[in-house]
This record gives sequence, C-alpha cells and structure tokens, in this order.
Amino acid sequence: MSDWDFLHEMHDRGYSAEDIADAAASGVAPWEWKYIDREWAEAQLANEPEEDASSVKPVQSREGFPFRILDQTEIFQDLVACAVRHFENTGRYLQVWGELGEIYAEIKFGLRRHATHAPGSDGTINGKLVEVKTISPEKTSDRVLVKRQGNFEQLLIVRIDRNFQFQGKLIDRSELRGGTGKFLQGRMA
Repeated sequence: MSDWDFLHEMHDRGYSAEDIADAAASGVAPWEWKYIDREWAEAQLANEPEEDASSVKPVQSREGFPFRILDQTEIFQDLVACAVRHFENTGRYLQVWGELGEIYAEIKFGLRRHATHAPGSDGTINGKLVEVKTISPEKTSDRVLVKRQGNFEQLLIVRIDRNFQFQGKLIDRSELRGGTGKFLQGRMA
C-alpha cells in the first residue's frame, strides 16, 4: 500500500472532491487528523514567513554543479533503488535512463550540466563540452548515435546493465565514426 492509497479509500468512502484535495494537500486522511497536535504544528510554524506558491522561486544549481554532491549521490542511489523496485514489482523498466546517466556523469566524471534543454551538449567535463548518451538494459547494442551538428567536444557513453550496474566511457569527438551522414557513432567497447 502506498502513502497515497488513502485518497482512493476516501473516494470509495464517498468523501467529496474538496475533502480529498484537502487530504492530499495535508498528506493525512481525515480519520487520522485526531492524532495531529494542532498546537504543536502551529508552534513549529510560528516564526516562518507565509508564502504563496507564486512567490516561491525555484532553486538553481551553482553554475552546473548540484549544491551538495553528497546529496546528489544519495538522490542517485534512491533513484536507482526505485528503478530496481519498480522492475522487481512489475517486470518493466522505469524509463529514467537519460537522467540516471547524467547524474552518474555528475558524480563519477564531474559533469557540470547546462540548463535544462540547452541545445548542443549536456554540460562540461574539465572545460570540454560533453554530450551524454545512456545505454539502457533494454538495449543489446553497445553503440550510440549522436547528431553531427551537436556542439560537443567529447561523448560520454554510460551503460546501465540488467543488474543496474553503471559503466562510463569518455570519447573525444575525433574518435567517433560516421563518415558524412547526419550522425556520428560511438561505441562502448
């Protein structure tokens, strides 16, 4: 049973959409509200400024680096554990390979990521522009294609195997094959 199954239970018990929304916002089912000490909760919030959703600004990483690499490592481990649990539970892979590959590159290779959806490359390693390509456990080939027009100096191939083990290989652009086509080809082996 997940932490949010009580919302379905509320629906089944005939609670209104408004009651269900309130419960989702608080994270607690109405039948558990009696266990929450209102005085304690108010005391915890006494000196905290009130903010509406529009006043909260998103946190940006410092020039491509996460604020704390140890936190990023823990997040990475949590995401991998979640992907493993999902696979064990459903027999299907959770499609988070690209993000896992880039977080692995941050931790293992020191990738400094560009802003989200920046064209040309994913970030830099030691001052060189790098494109990260992740090979998932679903793929049998160790080859990746990358657009020739991409603005990158190196290709980092991250391979995730069926046991959720990671391996990375950094390749200079000059070593990629592809002739005159639209794509260049890199290989893990």
